[in-house]
This record gives sequence, C-alpha cells and structure tokens, in this order.
Amino acid sequence: MTQFVHPDEVRSRFSRAMSDMYRDEVPQYGNLMALVAQVNGEVLKAQPALAQAMAQADELDRLDVERHGAIRVGTKEELSTLRRLFAVMGMEAVGYYDLSVAGVPVHSTAFRPVLGSSLNRNPFRVFTSLLRLDLLADAALRQEAAAILARRQIFTERALALIAQCEAAGGLTDAEADEFVREALETFRWHSEATVDAATYDKLHKAHRLVADVVCFKGPHINHLTPRTLDIDAAQQRMPAHGMDAKDVVEGPPRRACPILLRQTSFKALQERVNFPGSDDQGTHTARFGEIEQRGVALTRKGRALYDSLLANVRSMGNAGSASANYQDRLESSFAAFPDSHDAMRQQGLAFYRYVLQQPVGDASADIETLIADGVVRAEPIVYEDFLPVSAAGIFQSNLGGEEQKHYEANQAQQAFEADLGAQVHDEIALYQAMQDASLQAVREALAQAAVAESVA
Repeated sequence: MTQFVHPDEVRSRFSRAMSDMYRDEVPQYGNLMALVAQVNGEVLKAQPALAQAMAQADELDRLDVERHGAIRVGTKEELSTLRRLFAVMGMEAVGYYDLSVAGVPVHSTAFRPVLGSSLNRNPFRVFTSLLRLDLLADAALRQEAAAILARRQIFTERALALIAQCEAAGGLTDAEADEFVREALETFRWHSEATVDAATYDKLHKAHRLVADVVCFKGPHINHLTPRTLDIDAAQQRMPAHGMDAKDVVEGPPRRACPILLRQTSFKALQERVNFPGSDDQGTHTARFGEIEQRGVALTRKGRALYDSLLANVRSMGNAGSASANYQDRLESSFAAFPDSHDAMRQQGLAFYRYVLQQPVGDASADIETLIADGVVRAEPIVYEDFLPVSAAGIFQSNLGGEEQKHYEANQAQQAFEADLGAQVHDEIALYQAMQDASLQAVREALAQAAVAESVA
C-alpha cells in the first residue's frame, strides 16, 4: 500500500521552505523573527500562568512555527488553482473579506487548516486576494490589464501535474511531497523583472499601486510573512533598534489584559528595483514588507457585533486616521465597554472557549459554569485564526506608499468570489462554534460514562 505524507506535514515543509526563501529575499525578515522570539521568550518567563495555559492547550509548540503570508492574484483561474494547491497542504478557504470598502480593489479569503489538531500542528495561513478590475474606472486600462494577466502562467507544469496526481491518488509520497514544495514555491518567488514596459507599468501604478503589483510581474510574489508575538506593543517599540522602520500604529483592537481577535503591525515596505523588458529603464516597487501579529480569543457573533459597534463608534467621532494619537485615545475609551476578563466574556457569550475535563466526577447535565466553578472543567480560550478586513486594508495601504487612498462604493461580491474560487468559503464563526460545541459534548459524554462506571462498580 502506498504511504502518503499527511497534508499537515506537507504544509509544515512548505511553510519552512517559504520562510527560508523570504528570509533570503528580505533579510530584515530574519531580524523580525529574532525580535519576536526574544519578546515571546520574555513574556513566557514573566507570565508563568500564560505559559502553563498555552502548554495545556497545546499552543506552545505551534508558536515558533506560526506564520501567515499574503498573496494577490489577478484571475479566477489563478485563484481556483491556488485553492487546489493549498488543498494538498490541508488548507481550505475560510472567510470572505471585501477590502474595496477600505480603498483596496480586491476581495479575499484565507486558506488555512480547519481542524483543531491541524491548527496545533502548524497553523500556516495564506491571506489570498483576487484583483477586482471591475473597480477600475478606465475601461481601456481594465481591458489592457486583463490581457496582460491572460498571457501569464504562475504555476510550473510540474506543480500542476503533482496537484492533479494528489487529487487522483489521494495524496503524495515522501519524495513527491518534497518535489511539490519545491515546485509550488516558484509561484511565490520574487521576480524583479516586470512583464510589461515602463509606460504600461506607470499607467497601472497610477490607477492603483496594488494593480501594478498584481498585474506587472511573472507571478504573485509573497508580499509578507507574519510571525505571532505574545506582546505586539513591545515588539513594535523595539523594531527601530533592530533596523526596521515600524508602522506608526498597531491595527485592530486596543491593548487588553485578555486579547481579542487580532492585532497587526509591520515594518514599512522595501523599495525594490524593477527592470523592464527590452529596455535599460529601471523603476522601483514598494509592496513587500515584514509584519507581526498578536492573536486573541475568537469572538461569537454577539461579541463580534459588540466589537464592530464599538469600532464604528470610534470612527464616527472624527476623521482622524488610525495613526493619530486622538484616534488611539478614542479607541481605548470606547473599548472600555468590552469586558476584559475571560470569565466575563464567556459568561456573557462574547467569546469562544474549549472545555477540557479536569476530573471525571461531576453531573453531566450540570450548567457549564457550575462545572467550571467546581473545578470539574477548565475553559481554554479558542485562538482567533482569521483576519480583520479593516486591519488588512490598513496594512496594505501603509505599504503601498502611504499617501494613496482610493475610494470605492461598498461592493460585496461573495457569490462572485466563490464562483471564481470554485468552492464556498467556510463561515469562520461557525467553525469556532463547532469547536466549542464538540468540546462541551466530549465533557458531558465523559462525565456520563464515568457516572455509569461508578454505578456499576
């Protein structure tokens, strides 16, 4: 019988290879990794309760390997093939994000593992955006960009063959998995040679910097890789001392005792040389950067509604951008209304938790809060594995030159995106709900079985 490599292992091999490649291409990424490792070590040493909780939840081992990347593609065929490529690594499309409302002409999903065991093995994610040429006002430019994209092939022939082979056979052998990683990596590699002349690049660049980034190159180079830190404020504060030009502000919710959702920051994009075919002309391109993130507990629909309302309230108070001190003060003030303890968030149904049996003695029908109070059950925060569209747009904008802000009408097009993808995206909140429900059911079943065993004895 043929022995296939588990998709989790293929994903781990690919994420390691991607990290090595990006460190070679963007040396500051290596500095970022060293900084994050230093901060994480200090936090775990200073907060033994956090270290113990992460160990109990099997989260310590994933911390050092955790990454997310981002990639932008130009056609539905590219998006659909990426879905098949990521499936080889056990990654599925989760969530739909419309970034056009924040001035970025793309809509997106995140490819990631969906099972708790796979997330703890390696929670590698790739935030994947599809360019929306329909949002460009210039019809002739839309047509020209579409024609340029139609001429390129971003996957190697061998990568396509291995994807098809995996789909037909149900997996890849050890040697095939290694070959797949090498071939798939070519799609994400940086190419300094543009596929268009300088005049065409300039036209697309003026329409929107991101359009030039997607359309004018051989492939959809990975534009950042993001390690996870346990204290994003400390990491950002130290970035300049490590040679990184840090973004002005951390995107997402304010600093809290019990982190929620996702906070992100980055060092600003590198200015990289671009060569144009058949010419001595040279240009520059700014799109690739280094990012860090801090992840908190996943919120329920009720919790997300509260989060969204508080954020909307902050934004309605004035037009100052998120980098302003005034905005940050308003953010802190508004989010004082969001409970900042795990007990309160759990009891008010604002966040998701995994329930773990501490001792097999208790009433299987008892209220979960009673079981927790009696020490029968432990509640572990479920890590938010996904993204925030406003934060993603803020990171994108700050690394596309800073001064540019296009405006588009609210333009959700999830059905069209899913048609291009070739599959429906998972509802991320439903996935968290299923994790919580499964853990509660397992606790009740274990208590019931223990009660039966005790009565028989």
